[in-house]
Amino acid sequence: MTAQIPFAIDFHVHSDDSYDGHEPIELILEHAADIGLDGVVITDHDEISESLRAAELAPEYGLVGIPGVEVSTRHGHLLAIGVEQRPDPGQPFMDTVETVRELGGIAIVPHPFQRSRHGVRKRHIKDADAIETYNSMVFTGYRNRRARTFARRRGYPEIGASDAHYLPNVGKAYTEILVSPDTSNPTKAAIDGDDLVEAILEGRTLIRGKRTPIHKSTIQYTKGAVRKSAYLLTSRAPLVPTVPASMDRSG
Repeated sequence: MTAQIPFAIDFHVHSDDSYDGHEPIELILEHAADIGLDGVVITDHDEISESLRAAELAPEYGLVGIPGVEVSTRHGHLLAIGVEQRPDPGQPFMDTVETVRELGGIAIVPHPFQRSRHGVRKRHIKDADAIETYNSMVFTGYRNRRARTFARRRGYPEIGASDAHYLPNVGKAYTEILVSPDTSNPTKAAIDGDDLVEAILEGRTLIRGKRTPIHKSTIQYTKGAVRKSAYLLTSRAPLVPTVPASMDRSG
């Protein structure tokens, strides 16, 4: 029997292409390699261009390249992993899940039930490919425990991720995926994103890491809220430049 190969992947990381992100993808990739991850998925809010570029550059850093995006559905956020096209934001949650699958990706529910973070309510999750049951950006473990209970009762694969918006938080939590290679002489270099997706769907995942320190989570939440509030105010004011400009998707 061929031994399984573990891969450490952080599936939920934001770059400076997110309105509340701060780091360029090159820095994120370099940091991920330095701390021993096998890959990171850039999941910017409703933007996929930098994620596609990161997936293309990843092998230069010794990482597996997997594109993704965090989609704002009508009922909350959804991670679309392994897609090369962004699903349209603002659609019903389950319609977006089906779109992700049609695009060849997997639909992962991030920080479920956390309405302050646009988590999807339980009643809207009729189906998904995996649940993020450990998000490092939480103040207490209650929300993660609730997500874990939900996933296990329904038999969903579990994912852990950092939800990092700042470089030091990348990899605070991640998923260890156990891949069963087909070759008789398996190496990590022979594994690609499709192998990792298959392992996730089969539930061969282990959650690793720990919560981000509360003071760092607080800083991330506060700065994100300020930037979003500034955007909402300036985007509605005539003759006033939108601040931050990165949130203006009308162009």
